[in-house]
Amino acid sequence: MKKRNVRTEEVENNEAGEVTDNKEFNSQDEDSNNIHDGETEDSGEDVEVKDSREVNNSQEVAEPAKETSQEPTIEAKLAEMQDRYLRLSAEFDNYRKRTLREKIELTKHAGENLIINIIPVMDDFERALKAMDSSADFVAMKAGIDLIYNKFKDFLSQNGIKEIEAINSVFNVDLHDALSKMPVEDESMKGKVVEVIQKGYYLHEKVLRHSKVIVGE
Repeated sequence: MKKRNVRTEEVENNEAGEVTDNKEFNSQDEDSNNIHDGETEDSGEDVEVKDSREVNNSQEVAEPAKETSQEPTIEAKLAEMQDRYLRLSAEFDNYRKRTLREKIELTKHAGENLIINIIPVMDDFERALKAMDSSADFVAMKAGIDLIYNKFKDFLSQNGIKEIEAINSVFNVDLHDALSKMPVEDESMKGKVVEVIQKGYYLHEKVLRHSKVIVGE
C-alpha cells in the first residue's frame, strides 16, 4: 500500500510538473506573441508616420503650383503697363497745358508793376503840357520838366536800368555801335568815343541797348 501511494504521489507530482511546465510554456508563447504584436504595432506607426510625411511633401509640392498659378499672366501685365502709360501720358499732357497757360499769363502780366509805377510819370507830363499852354514863365516850366526827368530817371534806376558810360571811353564793340569816325587833333582821343548820338542802357548786368557813338581817329 505504501508503494502504491508513493507511485500515485509521483504520478501526481509529474502531472503537476507538466502542468507547471505547460503554464510556463504558454506564458512564454504569450510573451512572444505580445512582443510580435508590439513590433507589428510599431511598424504600423512607422508606416503611418511615413504616410503622413509623404502627404506633407505632396502638399508642399502642390502649394508652389498653386502660387505659380496665381501669378498674373503676360497679358495681364501688359494691360497694366498700358494703363499706367495712358495715365502718365494724360498727367503729363495736363501738366504741359497748365504750365503753358501759366507762362502765357505770366508774360501777359509781367509788366504790370512796371506800368503801375510809370503811370505817375505820365500824369506829370500831362500836367506840364497843360501848364505850357497857359503859362509864360519858361523858367518855371523848365524846372518842372527837370523834376519830371529826374523822377523818371529814378524810376528806371529802381528797376535795374542804368546808363552805359560812353563819352571819352575806349570804343567797345560789346557796348557801343559806331555810326561814324571823326578826325581828332588830340592823339589820346583816337580810338575813343568823342560823341554819343543815342545813349545805351544796362538792365542789371545785361546790355539792354547799345550806345550809338562817333569814334575819334
